[in-house]
Amino acid sequence: MARPFWSGQVRISLVSFGVKLFPATEAKSEIHFHQIDRKTGERVRHHKVSEGDDAPVEKEDIVKGYEYRKGQYVQIEPKEIEHLRIPSRHTLEVEQFVDIDVLDPALFEKPYFVVPENDAQAEAFAVVREALRESKKAALGKIAFGGREHLLAISAPSDPKLPGMMAYTLRYAEELRKPAQYFSGVKTPAIDKEQLSLARELNERKAGKFNPDKFTDNYEAALRELVKAKLKNLPLPVEEKPEPRGKVISLVDALRRSVHGQDEKKPSTRESTHKPASKHGLHVVGFRSRHSEKRRKSA
Repeated sequence: MARPFWSGQVRISLVSFGVKLFPATEAKSEIHFHQIDRKTGERVRHHKVSEGDDAPVEKEDIVKGYEYRKGQYVQIEPKEIEHLRIPSRHTLEVEQFVDIDVLDPALFEKPYFVVPENDAQAEAFAVVREALRESKKAALGKIAFGGREHLLAISAPSDPKLPGMMAYTLRYAEELRKPAQYFSGVKTPAIDKEQLSLARELNERKAGKFNPDKFTDNYEAALRELVKAKLKNLPLPVEEKPEPRGKVISLVDALRRSVHGQDEKKPSTRESTHKPASKHGLHVVGFRSRHSEKRRKSA
């Protein structure tokens, strides 16, 4: 198992137990670019230099500086930051329990897996997890890492069979922009009952059980297709123009056609000459061939 991102105590009044946090996400992209000089084809390197004489500065000689006056700085050593008196560096003090539903999705940042620090902590861990599951609440507290103190919400996982807990870093309210500044100019016309009824019916037609595995990132596949074409001196892939749709004369007409399935595209007869995708190589199925394959299967 990978090293924990954070480890410490969770304290709820007189109850405390040790936990470890692990990031619940990872970067899957395998396409990485370097900066290249267009004229020479050589890689561009970046060096940290002193502003006074452009002399390179070694990593161990770089410290943080707070500009208290124009051009004047107070220097802060890394060890001085490490020894800041922040209780939340090692202990998460639960300050409040809240219903999970009241947490605005805009507050959520990153998810983490939470596990007991060792077997001796498992009993208290399990009791708290089940209490959170039954009450559908989240425990709120703060922990310090990455150069700042983060607000954290801990809850039971959505799958009752999973024995761990989930944690989510939350944005502070002051970090969120005020929606009224952006929504104030939005017009609020009267809503036609027939249009609303059709919109609800369309929602029902498109409704389904959420399966995150169905949603994939096509951007990397397109990049691989581009790289392959450049390596083999093939014509560069270009974005396919959307097929023309019938003219819609009104919103209610568009809703009716959508509800009755008249927006479905006909299967394309065009085939791609690209070879099938390779997980680790540069051969990929382009957008056109991938879509054609899906259309053939659904036909």
